[in-house]
Amino acid sequence: MSADTRRRLARDAFAHTAAYDAAIVRWFDTDDPLPPSLHFALDRAKTLRYGENPHQSGARYRDVEQHSWWDAAVQHGGKALSYLNVFDTEAAWRLVATLGSEPAVAIIKHANPCGVAVAGDISTAYERANACDPASAFGGVVATNRIVDLAMAEALIGVFTEVVIAPGYETEARQLLLTKKNLRVMEGPPPSELAWHIRSVDGGFLVQDPDRFVTTRSDWMVVTEAKPSADQWADIELAWHIGAAVTSNSIVLVKDRQAVGIGAGQQSRKDASAIATEKAAGRASGGAAASDAFFPFRDGLDAVDDAGVACVIQPGGSVRDDEVIAAANEHGLVMVMTSERHFRH
Repeated sequence: MSADTRRRLARDAFAHTAAYDAAIVRWFDTDDPLPPSLHFALDRAKTLRYGENPHQSGARYRDVEQHSWWDAAVQHGGKALSYLNVFDTEAAWRLVATLGSEPAVAIIKHANPCGVAVAGDISTAYERANACDPASAFGGVVATNRIVDLAMAEALIGVFTEVVIAPGYETEARQLLLTKKNLRVMEGPPPSELAWHIRSVDGGFLVQDPDRFVTTRSDWMVVTEAKPSADQWADIELAWHIGAAVTSNSIVLVKDRQAVGIGAGQQSRKDASAIATEKAAGRASGGAAASDAFFPFRDGLDAVDDAGVACVIQPGGSVRDDEVIAAANEHGLVMVMTSERHFRH
């Protein structure tokens, strides 16, 4: 037996015992959301085409104690996945899983939604999601909570898309999509709940429990003179769920259960409002706006009003809430406060 073989086998033996020890420690920590130490055993599940950029190497590792939707996912065609393909597919798959039981489609580009819609059938949901921001959807990741039918495949085939992920495909739909040689056609089970959200910092990691929706509509407060109708509530709730998936500062505009304008990743909430309003191009009239955090000044609300929305949902909690509520009443807007922030960095 060569020295290289002995080294490889010894490495595998120590990796196995380390994984066993890590599992024991994590068993002791079951009831502690942030235990005094963290112990992982991760196996390299897939070497990726490259990392965030082609000069970076990348791989997907899996927790040896967990089974994820990635373990059961099937890639029917297309090139191997890159780091960003995996990152955006995960984001799209998780977002669409939060959008309720009706047919829904989410399109992700650079980790942010650029199109989301809920409709009576999946092909209509896709067409409406793509119509939110077709320029940004170019080269995006499409996720759906329904089996992809031929009508959706025919609509999607004409749009350059990196990945489509769905619970399944009609045979003709899958065959059509596979004619696009670079389109990664994937299917998988729903995502499971994450235990932690982890990011690297110098010398260690930042760890938090994942962002979740803690409050529901029954907990929210309508703080304005105007009150929402049933149709407006549908837009309000969809805007809120989309907004939690958008990089802060974010503003999301929704009309008739279709995202029509998304302003993402701005240092100023006023700028996020202006970007969302510009992208909506008049389509938000009578719809709803969601802000991931409170409006610190009324200028952000005034910018949202420029889009013509009828409703606004936001966490509240600013020292200027009274001023913002007064501005909403001045504009004749419905305002809902959730007491729950959804920053995303």
